[in-house]
Amino acid sequence: MITRRTLGSSGLEVSALGLGCMGMSEFYGAGDDARSIATIHHAIERGVDFLDTADMYGVGRNEELVGRAIADRRDKVVLATKFGNVRGADGSFGGICGTPDYVRSACEASLKRLKVDVIDLYYQHRVDPNVPIEETVGAMAELVAQGKVRFLGLSEAAPETICRAHAVHPIAALQTEYSLWSRDAEAELLPTVRELGIGYVAYSPLGRGFLTGQFKSPADFAEDDWRRHHPRFEGANFDSNLALVREIEAIAADKGCTPAQLALAWVLAQGDDIVPIPGTRRPERLDENVGALDVVLSAEDLARIDAVLPPGAAAGERYHAQGMKTING
Repeated sequence: MITRRTLGSSGLEVSALGLGCMGMSEFYGAGDDARSIATIHHAIERGVDFLDTADMYGVGRNEELVGRAIADRRDKVVLATKFGNVRGADGSFGGICGTPDYVRSACEASLKRLKVDVIDLYYQHRVDPNVPIEETVGAMAELVAQGKVRFLGLSEAAPETICRAHAVHPIAALQTEYSLWSRDAEAELLPTVRELGIGYVAYSPLGRGFLTGQFKSPADFAEDDWRRHHPRFEGANFDSNLALVREIEAIAADKGCTPAQLALAWVLAQGDDIVPIPGTRRPERLDENVGALDVVLSAEDLARIDAVLPPGAAAGERYHAQGMKTING
């Protein structure tokens, strides 16, 4: 059975590895709902019970998909979703909203799409710079009091924001990008959440798939794959980052595991309070990811990896300029 971890001092226990469901409905090319649901079912059977979605993924379709997948096994999953990124019915982006009224309406809409009575972990997806975090988290706290939400989380929030939010209501988890090629969190975020007893949920722990070694050129992505236009997958940045992946592949070969397993094992080794949530739409890839839990990295292994991929090694920003503006600084 898969090992489990507790998110900070909250008491929320989840599988040591979660499943990010975003790519099942948007951003990474055309999806296949039947196969995605089969993957979710396979994850639950393997003991991966921490499912991550958001109201913006597929403009609500991802929550509906997850809702269908867990309809007859709700008691076997820890369900996390998010609000805050406003999308139009046509998929257009309408900015970020954290007003109390929006918090309440977004939660009701998510509960309806997921077809559940309670959300286990409810995140503010992005911090609204125009609304004091105290007001947003105050409204989220009301949802806890009403029994609609069990635990609260933040995503891509700055240390000061996290401290202010935590003073209003305990924050169980911070979800932010963290991987071998995105180590910014080590400077201030990880120390902050550890001091406050907040768990850390690492999204894109496989570098949006790049660290798996599957991609050899930008042409490997479908025309409608968002990564084609991601800074780290473009031009000279792609070539520079591919060279880093080659190094990871060599270390993985020496360890007798896949590059993806090595990348996940590295994230897992950074602390028992960290839970990576790699996304996949295929049961076989899920099995590969679960295999990372059996990869033991020695101090020498970690030093070798650190020498190849120190903080800041990846070429290119985490998002394009518009996306970086939504990161709470």
